[in-house]
Amino acid sequence: MQTPTRRQVSRLALLAGALAAPGLAPSPARAATRREIDADVAAALLRLRELPNTEPLLREARATLVFPRIVSGGFIVGGQYGEGALLRGGRTDGYYSIAGLSLGLLAGAQAAGLAMFFMQESALVALQKADGWEIGTGPSVVALDKGLQANASITTLTEPVYAITFGQQGLMAALALNGTKITRIHPGA
Repeated sequence: MQTPTRRQVSRLALLAGALAAPGLAPSPARAATRREIDADVAAALLRLRELPNTEPLLREARATLVFPRIVSGGFIVGGQYGEGALLRGGRTDGYYSIAGLSLGLLAGAQAAGLAMFFMQESALVALQKADGWEIGTGPSVVALDKGLQANASITTLTEPVYAITFGQQGLMAALALNGTKITRIHPGA
């Protein structure tokens, strides 16, 4: 499957948002600045710290990739797009986008945040060396729901990458990860 362009995803999300949830329709497509992404990531980290047992993940991860807001929408054909930052040692180590396209029985729109915790250096290297990393290829990504997350501890964190969604708003059931592509971006100042 070919990865959609940001413009295609934005159009799909706008259409779905207008049809399904006018209050969630994203603003016109434009890349966020580094300053905007950094501010959104800082606010997202505060929300993440409020979730049960995220401290072991934040503390033990080699790096954390945070997408504060991923907008998803669709009617039969769906798309999602968001921008975020990779944090390593408390500092920003790069900016990334996440985009995906899906087909099937879907209708609605949503916005949600996503945090990916890179527990192994090899998984982080795979992200940084790839010219776009498609989730589902390369290092395995384990999505933690609230039940699994509540049981997370240093002794149970053995997978290369963990993912947590947070702050969901809208009419779709879940944020789809498989088939999405994460690509390094270079936002303006």
